[in-house]
Amino acid sequence: MSLDFSQVENHEITLLQFSEHFTVEDLRNATNESIDTLLKIVQGLDDTQVSFLPYDPDADDPHAKPGEEKIGWSVAHLVVHVTASSEEWATYSSFLARGVPYPAEPRLRYETDWKTVTTTAQCIQRLEESRRIRLGYLDAWPDKPNLETKRELSPRFIERNGQFNATTCFLYGLKHELGHYAQFREVARQAKAASEIATAGV
Repeated sequence: MSLDFSQVENHEITLLQFSEHFTVEDLRNATNESIDTLLKIVQGLDDTQVSFLPYDPDADDPHAKPGEEKIGWSVAHLVVHVTASSEEWATYSSFLARGVPYPAEPRLRYETDWKTVTTTAQCIQRLEESRRIRLGYLDAWPDKPNLETKRELSPRFIERNGQFNATTCFLYGLKHELGHYAQFREVARQAKAASEIATAGV
């Protein structure tokens, strides 16, 4: 199923409202579709291309390690980033679906060091591993999930994004992932162009 978050991004509805019609099976299908979309991008690249650092004049990550705030992200870097985020929010969803509230902190997030992912095979492995992890968290939902329990988030976050139940949390990770699709494609484009220039110069 193709996800269209435009109404949420245009502030026409909240993500909670958007999530109301999604079943667990819908979330499984959306997960598989997103992973498959990223695999198509990654599988078209060689090892040099997935590690290629692109030109990105808008790069500005205040949470990055010192010296990495302004660098462009490689495809490998993007893979570890989006999978970590989707897994994090899938984790929260599994708590809430069982009626267990979870606070804003501590965050349940682990992101693989992007510098250790240098091959296409590693990117594919990370995506398939993430698929298994996310679907596993959906398997942890009860047959009748609790959709009344909300995550205990900061007033500022709720003001910007609304309240989050189990379905909303899971979708938030996917929304973030889809938001990086254009960046994935642009970095892949630059990587392939750089390879062509290098080959022509040989």
